[in-house]
Amino acid sequence: MTDSVLYETEGPVATITLNRPDSLNSFNDDMRVELASATAQAREDSAIRAVILTGAGRCFSAGADLKAGFKTGEEVEQILNEEYRPSLVDIAEMDKPVISAINGFAAGIGLSYALVCDLAVMGENAFLLSPFSSIGLIPDGGSTWLLARAMGHMNAYQMAVENDRLPAARCRELGLVNKTVADDALMEAAGEWATRLTGKAPLALARTKKMMRQAPTLSYADAIGAEAALQRLCFDSADCKEGITAFLEKREPRFTGT
Repeated sequence: MTDSVLYETEGPVATITLNRPDSLNSFNDDMRVELASATAQAREDSAIRAVILTGAGRCFSAGADLKAGFKTGEEVEQILNEEYRPSLVDIAEMDKPVISAINGFAAGIGLSYALVCDLAVMGENAFLLSPFSSIGLIPDGGSTWLLARAMGHMNAYQMAVENDRLPAARCRELGLVNKTVADDALMEAAGEWATRLTGKAPLALARTKKMMRQAPTLSYADAIGAEAALQRLCFDSADCKEGITAFLEKREPRFTGT
């Protein structure tokens, strides 16, 4: 990889950092390609059990780099489907939890990356912004789905069309992020959270994530059936046996992901 995206590991935790701080981590051609490579690497590495996504410097991401030059609508559609979509879907569908550590602000397509993660921690002075209608565009990267699912149609539509900054405290109230912390404690908090998650059973985390992602599309009865099918697989796993044994023996479990 080049320097547009950094991929670092510490034990079972991978940290992916958007790294164009002089451009507020705005997305250009290189960053799109490199981020897709990084998320694929995290997805495929069985030694990695949790992932952190963040931005270098003053912010998480300002969105697409408009200074890179205007493209045709056809090219924009292609870029969204072929260059942004792979990494966004990787985050949503990989077996391991992904935590967004939101520093400064996340705007535009950067907002989509901040919200597609499974969990989010935000600096107390950070904000989220959907600026699209101010430049004649609509929210993209799945952010219409993410916003509406998280805070309902009215709040999501208001945020999308008014283009106001949504401060961290309000993001927490609306359920867009799980936690807010002091700005200078953001990465420490994200790291501690990711490390705690690596102590949980990997198969249980993966299958819980799968169910949570698909649950809104299921009826209640169908959700019960889908849970039952995955629960069967979990119950027959070595990790479940280890977890129950450790509980009865009053010790910490040693999960292997099998």
